[in-house]
Amino acid sequence: MFLSASIAVFVVYFANVALGAASNAAFLSDVGEMLVLFAASILFVVAILKKEADRKNKNGS
Repeated sequence: MFLSASIAVFVVYFANVALGAASNAAFLSDVGEMLVLFAASILFVVAILKKEADRKNKNGS
């Protein structure tokens, strides 16, 4: 769930950067772009930590 949310938020970031580079029509400001990238990073870290915790519980370590 967190990994797919991270991918979705990153797609929004990428679309903003691509539109800004191609036609100067970015829909996010600099601060908005930073917050979207920060959210994608946080969601990715949460997904990785949950996956690691699940694997640790599965192995019984």
